[in-house]
Amino acid sequence: MNLGLNIDHIATLREARKINDPDPLEAVFIAKNAGVSQITIHLREDRRHIHDDDVKKIIQTSILPINVECACDEKIIDFLCEQKPHKITLVPEKREEVTTEGGLDLNRSNLEKIIKEFQKNQIQTALFIDPNKDCTTKAKELGADGVEFHTGEYANLHLMLYSNLSRHKNSIKNLELDRNLLSKLLDESFCKLIDCANLAKDLHLGVFAGHGLNYQNVSSIAKIPAITELNIGQSIIARSIFTGLEKAIKDMLELIR
Repeated sequence: MNLGLNIDHIATLREARKINDPDPLEAVFIAKNAGVSQITIHLREDRRHIHDDDVKKIIQTSILPINVECACDEKIIDFLCEQKPHKITLVPEKREEVTTEGGLDLNRSNLEKIIKEFQKNQIQTALFIDPNKDCTTKAKELGADGVEFHTGEYANLHLMLYSNLSRHKNSIKNLELDRNLLSKLLDESFCKLIDCANLAKDLHLGVFAGHGLNYQNVSSIAKIPAITELNIGQSIIARSIFTGLEKAIKDMLELIR
């Protein structure tokens, strides 16, 4: 299984002071030497972390393939077709959200056209979707090369069941439930991921997963044979503050492999 390292939060730290340090590009070389297979960045409409210049520099300089997450925004699509990253992952986006909250709406009228435009420029295109069989089948019908399953539901249930988050100010209010119910919901969420991953593989789609994965919950996801790639960012960057980035990456790789 391959690890895609999302380096957005390095840019988040830079933007906290609006200076030029730390530079996300530095992380690319550490990641490559630590065993990462892909660099993932999210070019958001509000440019809250990764900027256009970051995208250009990273694509031009990186030895590793680059996966750019983006919304179905016409200007961003045109920009990325010029830059030609290895892969695009189309994601939903709301300006007010802290992080991506769910899967892409596959009923957008222009989605098939966007996929074809990227593919015309020899850019692999994946769709970030909820683990849902109808969505998985629809992604194939739209002509996507792969799907990345949103693991946020699984990750949130795992946090509320196995960590101290329920006692923290950031507790997930709608998941403040009986532990037996949380356990049941977690099992159901995991089974959905397995079923949809198997379906995607049967449909000859690339099968990827990510969102909210960390050192406590990744092992189970990594055991799903159909999934070939995990994209993980926040938990690795957070740990790197205390251990250094190389060790944080290697610790994650050990759990995955």
